[in-house]
Amino acid sequence: MTRSILRLTGPDTRDFLQGLVTNDIAGLDRGAVYAALLTPQGKYLADFFLVAEGEAVLLDVDSALAPGLLQRLKMYKLRAKVEIEETDLQVKRGTGPAPEGAVADPRHDALGWRLYGAEGGDDGSDWDAIRVAHCIPETGIELTPESYILENGFERLHGVDFRKGCYVGQEVTARMKHKTELRKGLALVTVEGPAEPGTEITAGDKVAGVLMTRSGDRAIAWLRFDRAEGAMQAGDAVVAKAE
Repeated sequence: MTRSILRLTGPDTRDFLQGLVTNDIAGLDRGAVYAALLTPQGKYLADFFLVAEGEAVLLDVDSALAPGLLQRLKMYKLRAKVEIEETDLQVKRGTGPAPEGAVADPRHDALGWRLYGAEGGDDGSDWDAIRVAHCIPETGIELTPESYILENGFERLHGVDFRKGCYVGQEVTARMKHKTELRKGLALVTVEGPAEPGTEITAGDKVAGVLMTRSGDRAIAWLRFDRAEGAMQAGDAVVAKAE
């Protein structure tokens, strides 16, 4: 886990974020907020945690996405009274008793806590096992530039708010929520036999999806739901949607 922590300061910080990200910034008064920045076409650019630090807001993002996200935020800033800077802060995370100053991971109770300070690291929890058990996507694995957040469970993970005002990509996201039934997305599957992440899943002679993160005999898979009925194949392994 390599994370970068940005700090946003200035009187317009919360209004600036509210007009850009998928979640309601008012949640900062209750704890950490999980959110994403999308393209105008509704596709994923980055997911991150937002945490209040007094009047400032910390933004916790995968380090691989940090330079592009910083550039995008500065592009959107225009005349808003907001300063965005990189910090030396690091994040610790764990699933045991939370230390003083930690915030709960807002995606799922099983993901424990996050603490921001001079030291990083975690408590050795099996994060892949936790993610697979609860079908939680990871930056750069399940979440890619081709992702739509609703297909990746953002509503279930408290990463999108449909009552807030407009944000970048909001029209596409709202249309997917209210006017269509999701025909593809992430699902928990069982896996019997050898199959590495990235293996194509087939149903008969049709491509049904891709195996993503695996832990033991279960995995997160990206599936076309209309083809994901009954037993499927991933290489030499038998795959089926988990009950």
